[in-house]
Amino acid sequence: MPKDNMDALQKARQAYLPAVPLILRDLLELDFARDVEKMHEEERIKALLPLTSGQPVLKAKKGKKERESKPLQIGVVFSGGQAPGGHNVITGIYDSIKLLNPHSKLFGFLDGPSGIVKGNSRELNAESLKDFRNQGGFDLIGSGRSKIETEEQLSASLATIAKMNLDGLVIIGGDDSNTNAALLAEYFMKNGSSARVIGVPKTIDGDLKNDCVEISFGFDTACKIYSEIIGNIARDAQSAKKYYHFIKLMGRSASHIVLECALCTHPNLAFIGEELAQQKKTLKNIVDEIADLVCKRAEQGKNFGVILIPEGLIEVIPECGTLIDELNHILLNETQVDIASVSNKLSSSSRHLFSSLPKAIQEQLLLKRDSHGNVELSKIETETLLMELVASEVEDRIKKGSSTAKFAPLRHFLGYEGRAGYPSNFDCNYCYSLGFAATLLVDHGFTAYMACISNLTSSPEQWNIGGVPLTALMNLEMRKGKEKPVIQKKLVELDGKAFIHFAAERKHWELRDEYRFPGPLQFFGEPSFTERVPLTLSLELQCKK
Repeated sequence: MPKDNMDALQKARQAYLPAVPLILRDLLELDFARDVEKMHEEERIKALLPLTSGQPVLKAKKGKKERESKPLQIGVVFSGGQAPGGHNVITGIYDSIKLLNPHSKLFGFLDGPSGIVKGNSRELNAESLKDFRNQGGFDLIGSGRSKIETEEQLSASLATIAKMNLDGLVIIGGDDSNTNAALLAEYFMKNGSSARVIGVPKTIDGDLKNDCVEISFGFDTACKIYSEIIGNIARDAQSAKKYYHFIKLMGRSASHIVLECALCTHPNLAFIGEELAQQKKTLKNIVDEIADLVCKRAEQGKNFGVILIPEGLIEVIPECGTLIDELNHILLNETQVDIASVSNKLSSSSRHLFSSLPKAIQEQLLLKRDSHGNVELSKIETETLLMELVASEVEDRIKKGSSTAKFAPLRHFLGYEGRAGYPSNFDCNYCYSLGFAATLLVDHGFTAYMACISNLTSSPEQWNIGGVPLTALMNLEMRKGKEKPVIQKKLVELDGKAFIHFAAERKHWELRDEYRFPGPLQFFGEPSFTERVPLTLSLELQCKK
């Protein structure tokens, strides 16, 4: 991008120097301690991935003496949706391989995993990277959602790695992408390749974490961006005093984003999918809860409010989940897709529910499935469904004389707005260190690992570097009717410190309008707001310390 086309902030962010852990000050003196007891694997995973199973958890330590590092050739790929900070992973890899040996080279595979299969790559150097330091997006090399699963794809990938003489491949992605990394590592070893495969935890959903991976990158930035918007909407609601804002947030299986944004902004109501699933709340239960809130607030003369909804809400409602499962099964082998023909194939209870839904929602439920055969929840306007059903319920109460509420709803879906913004200082530092960790794992000969950084609530200088075996994070799940090894998503823990804190506070938010207004993401100034870590992370790790 030409310099004269850059915004002043873009130039300023390029000049930002990420903080790095003290352990990284001399890479050639670094070694890894091995902990074989910390993680355990399922026996069935061991049987499926025997060559890469049984590896220890790794933690960086200072070695006894400085060693030599031969020139490295590493390939890197973005896999899946964007997350702020991805470019800093790449610049971290580049800077670290050059520190280890100035003759090392870095190659970026273009447009996602398909670039590996097709051998479509470009060499990355200081000049090509300078405009992307501390920038959002994945536009340096692009991304894609293609998978490397078939024998043909795996074989082609191996041929690409061999032709390029790569020592390592770094896959920057979420749970599915890191599952792909595990499969590739196993395949490479099985076929005699010495190329190492390392994964990096990326997803704004925040569901790729465990005892070793404290958080996925991009979550902090995305939640700060969403929280600014939610705060702005809450201020508008409090000013206009006539609208209910239904705000749907990303996160299919896990409601980490809703939880973080709720803690940051104090909405009148926020639904956590995991709690709804545990309580087995029906669609009517949820509608009644919102209608109750509307009527109670109306009694105080308040006909406005803010309600947060997780993207995956419709899937955790028991009767809706059953309907979606039936639809997924029907559409798996169905060529003719229309409301009437599909409805006739549903069970009686699901047919009744399906027919009661607005036509627009019915059509959205029949849209093309994703690569796993699942409905694309981001395209289901759950917020619209709730608005219509709540409007009907409130109208019934008004007719019966039990309420005088005025209900004027507006809907919002916060998704792409948070995926490619300027990464926060936290994500800039975190991703840069992840790049170093990935390089060091390759340089020390490890494969089938996920790079990880720990002690993240402390200053970056005190962070620890390590690696966790990908196989230790995996379980078997049904995908398109077949059991497949996948990295398990981390759901919101209802007995965890973050949720307990939220549950203790949310009743106050319903009627008192204790909205918080975080404002824009800050990069310069007082450390208390430029270096703030996610609230959920702070609460969770505080519990462990």
